[in-house]
Amino acid sequence: MEKLRIEGGVPLVGEVQASGAKNAMTKLLVASLLSDKPCTFYNVPDIGDVRVTVELCQEIGMQVEWDHRAGILHCQTKEIKTSYIPQRFSGSNRIPILMIGALLGRTEEDVIVPTVGGCAIGRRSVDFHIDALTKLGACVEHREMKRESAYFAHAHNGLRGTIIRLPYPSIGATENTILAAVSARGTTILQNAAVEPEIMELILFLQKIGAQISVEADRTIRIVGTRVFYETGHSVLPDRIEAASLGMAAIGTKGRIFVRGADHSTMMTFLNKIRELGGGFTVKHDGIEFFYDGPLQGSLHLETDVHPGFMTDWQPPFTVLLTQATGASVVHETVYENRFGFTSALRDMGADISLFKQCLGNRPCRFGSCSYYHSIVVKGPTPFKGQALTIPDLRAGFAYVMAGLIASGTTTISGVYFLDRGYERIVEKLQAVGARCERIVEEELEVSLQKTALEV
Repeated sequence: MEKLRIEGGVPLVGEVQASGAKNAMTKLLVASLLSDKPCTFYNVPDIGDVRVTVELCQEIGMQVEWDHRAGILHCQTKEIKTSYIPQRFSGSNRIPILMIGALLGRTEEDVIVPTVGGCAIGRRSVDFHIDALTKLGACVEHREMKRESAYFAHAHNGLRGTIIRLPYPSIGATENTILAAVSARGTTILQNAAVEPEIMELILFLQKIGAQISVEADRTIRIVGTRVFYETGHSVLPDRIEAASLGMAAIGTKGRIFVRGADHSTMMTFLNKIRELGGGFTVKHDGIEFFYDGPLQGSLHLETDVHPGFMTDWQPPFTVLLTQATGASVVHETVYENRFGFTSALRDMGADISLFKQCLGNRPCRFGSCSYYHSIVVKGPTPFKGQALTIPDLRAGFAYVMAGLIASGTTTISGVYFLDRGYERIVEKLQAVGARCERIVEEELEVSLQKTALEV
C-alpha cells in the first residue's frame, strides 16, 4: 500500500503552477458529448477524476488523444456506441449521473447510469436532477438489478424547454439541467441555479460549440435549444481549490509560495478570510503570492455557502489554519452535513476542536433541525505532533497533508489515492517548495521507521 511520509516543521518557499480545475475539466468532457465535432482542451490536469471521466467517455464512443505532460487533450465523439454506463463506474465519482443530461439529446436508447459516488461527506441527493430532467420531458427511474442499482432515463418524445426552479442551487443539478436543455426544443429558464466559476466555465464552453446561453440576474440561466454544433478549443480555468490549498500551506508553515496562474476573481471570498485571519498575500498579474505575515489572529466566524460564499472545499485546510491562530473561531458548514469527520484526526495531533449540532452561524441552515455535527469551535494556537492518518475524503486529505507539514516529527498518511483524484502531482509540487515529503510503499515505510528507532 502506498503512503505519504512527511517530516514537518519546514517553511514552504518557492513557486508552483496552478493546474486546471478538476471540477471544470470533468464536466467539460461530458459536455463535449453533446457534439460530434472535435474539441481540444488545454491546461488539462492529470488527476484521477479526469482519468476516470476519460475512461467513462471512451466507453460510450469518445476518441481521445491526451498529452499528459503538456496538458493537451483532443477528443471527438462521432457516434454514441452505447448508452449503458457499466457498474464499475459506480462510486468512482459524481460524473455518471451527468451522462443523462448529455446523452438524452444524442440517443433514442435508454441511458443507463450507475448510482452516484464521490466522497463520504454527506448526502448528495439526485432528486433535484431527476425533477428537472422530468420537467424537460425525460422519464427517469431508479431500478435495482442483481444487487446493484442504476438510473434508467429516456426521452422518446424529445426534450422540450420549460421553466425550472431548483429548490437549492445545486451544482450538479444545474449542470445536468443545462446539458439536457442545450438539446431541448425551445427555451429553458433555469431559476435558483448554481453560479460557481466552474458553471460559468461550462457555459462558456457550450457557447463555443454552438449553444445559446445567457446568465441573468438572481441566479437565472436561459438556454435556447440547438442541434447545430461546431469544432472548438478551450483552455481550462485554474483550480481555485488547489491554489487556495497551496496558499494556506504556505501561511500555515510560515513560508512563502507564489502560485502562478491563481485567479484573483474566483478567490475573492477566500482572500477576504485570509486577510481577516492575518495571513499575507499579494495579487500579481500572473498569479498570487501567499506568505506568513506574523502571528495569525483567530476569533473569526466562517460560514460555508454556495458561490459567491466561502467554498466548502476550502473549509478543511482553513480549519487547520485556524488551529494555528490565536483565539476561538467558529466554522459553520451549510453545504454538506458530514464534512467535519476529519477533525477527530486533527484532535489526535493536538488540535482543540469542539463539534456542535447547532447552527453557530449568522442564520439557521437546512441542517439546523437535524442531528448533524455541522458547526465547530476551533481554539488556538495549538502545536501539532506527527501521527499516522488515513484520509477519509479528497479535501480532508489535503488538510491532513497540511497538518503534517506543520507538525513536529513524522506524519504518515494512508489513502493517498484520494489526493490523486484532485491534486496533480502534489508530491512533486510540495517537494519543489521545500517540503520533506515522499511517497513510500508500506514495506519501505516499516524499514525506514525501524531504522529511525534504532538511530534514536
